[in-house]
Amino acid sequence: MTELSIFKSGAIATSVKREPTELGKSLSASSTTRRIQTNTNGTFKRIINGEQVGNAVRGEINVIIVHALPDVSRVYYKGKYDPNAKPTLPDCWSNLGKTPEAAASNKQGTSCQTCPQNVKGSGDNGGRACRFQRRLAVLVSGDSTGEIYQFNVPAKSLFGKGTGNVHPFESYVKFLLGNGESPDTVVTNISYDLNADSMQLLFTPMRNISDEEYAAVKEAQANPEAKSYTMLTVAQADGVTAKPAAIAAPKQTVTRSDEPDDEDEAPVEPVKRASRKTEAVATTAKADLASTIDAWGLDD
Repeated sequence: MTELSIFKSGAIATSVKREPTELGKSLSASSTTRRIQTNTNGTFKRIINGEQVGNAVRGEINVIIVHALPDVSRVYYKGKYDPNAKPTLPDCWSNLGKTPEAAASNKQGTSCQTCPQNVKGSGDNGGRACRFQRRLAVLVSGDSTGEIYQFNVPAKSLFGKGTGNVHPFESYVKFLLGNGESPDTVVTNISYDLNADSMQLLFTPMRNISDEEYAAVKEAQANPEAKSYTMLTVAQADGVTAKPAAIAAPKQTVTRSDEPDDEDEAPVEPVKRASRKTEAVATTAKADLASTIDAWGLDD
């Protein structure tokens, strides 16, 4: 990042490097949010307080992962995604993927394991309505400021098997641990998978961190900001506090076909009605009110 002089009469040269003060750390943690955004055009952007800073980086970036939760998180939005709608908090989410968070306004169950939104087919295209997410706290390799950024790993980049030293994230962590390393002891290259049909990321270890980087990692891990970036929803990290709008239960929908779903199934006896005049035909349910996913998920 470019260093600018902010002083009216100029800065005073000092011979001793001064460490960040406790006051500066506390004010920074409460007033500044930083994240690295992934995009469908294959770029990474630094976002500070909701605004892009600097130019986008295409293709790949190098980072050092300083914090991650022990388990994959879960997040559920009841409304349909609308990129033009005002961001809201999820209806339900779980940082550790076990039980809904107390702050969730529309909990879908008492356990993520048995939640109906965790069943395949409950979401679009046969997937789960409740999505997997993984948030990381990272340092950007080569950035001497030591600033911590939040990085969201898209759901399609979490699981699967790697080849050699190139992996999806969960497999990448296992690969490092199996070879005596850890995500916070190596510089990690994050790149877009050019062979994938949708946006997917690949993780590759570049090298061990240097002594100077090791000191920066330790300092970052002592900063409460690192842990908070892995736990907060992206909407919260961007200062969004609005709860999702209430969505009315859809009317019953009748699906018609010119043949039975199962020919072996016994025919259902018709229901007698008092009068045709009183017979109601169910209409197609109106589309759910639009709510938006968090800023991290805009292009996932």
